[in-house]
Amino acid sequence: MDGLVSIACIVAMLFAAGGVIALVRPGSVDWRWLAIAAGLVILNDALLTRGYGLLPELVPDARWNWQGKLLALAATLGIAALPAFGWRHAGITLRQARGSLLSAVPVVLVYCGFFLAIALAFPDDPPSRETIAFQLTMPGLEEEIFYRGLLLLALDRAFLSRVRWLGVDWGWGAIVSCALFGLAHAFGYADGSLSFDPIVMALTAVPSLIAVWLRLRTGSVAMPIVLHNFGNAIGLLV
Repeated sequence: MDGLVSIACIVAMLFAAGGVIALVRPGSVDWRWLAIAAGLVILNDALLTRGYGLLPELVPDARWNWQGKLLALAATLGIAALPAFGWRHAGITLRQARGSLLSAVPVVLVYCGFFLAIALAFPDDPPSRETIAFQLTMPGLEEEIFYRGLLLLALDRAFLSRVRWLGVDWGWGAIVSCALFGLAHAFGYADGSLSFDPIVMALTAVPSLIAVWLRLRTGSVAMPIVLHNFGNAIGLLV
C-alpha cells in the first residue's frame, strides 16, 4: 500500500506540473501524451516492485533487484517497439548523430570526473561479485532506456514548446523526466508519512540533466547508459 501511495503522489505531481505549464503556455500541453507518460511511470514502478509484492519472487537469494529491473527493462523495450513509439525515436540505437561525439567528450569528462571525485572522497566497503555485476549493468540499462528513452519521448510529445540551448532543443519533457528520475530515488511514503531527501534528489536529478543533454545531442541512450553504470560502479572499483 505504501508503494501505491508513493507512486500516486508522483503521478499527481506530474499532472500538477502539466497544469502549471499549460497555464503559463496555453496550448503547449498534449494531455493525451501526458496521460500516456503517467501510465508508463506507473507500469515501470509496478514492475520494479514485482507488482507491489503481488508477483512471486523468482530470485529469492539475490541481494539486488534483478527480477524487477529485468521485468521493467523488458516492458520498456516492448512498448518502445510499438509503432506509436519506435526504438529509434526513443534513442534505443547505437548510431550516434553526426558530429556529436566531439562535442560530447568534454561533457563525458566532467560527468566521469564528478563521480570519480565522489568515489575517492567516500570510499565503499569491498563489494561482492553480485554487487559489481549489478551496478555495471542494470541501473544504466533499465533506467536510461526508460527515463532518457521511452519516457522522455512521451514527455516531449506531451510538452510541445522548445528552447535551443547548448546545441540541443530543450523542452519541458527533459526537465520533467529528470525531476521524475530524482523523485523515484528521493521521494517515498512509509509508516503513514511522506519523506523527501533533497541531497539524493540533487545527486540524481542534476546529473540526469547531463544524461538528457547527451541523449538529445547524440540521438542515442548508449552513452548515458555507459556513464550511468560508470557512476554507479566506480566507487566499487577504486
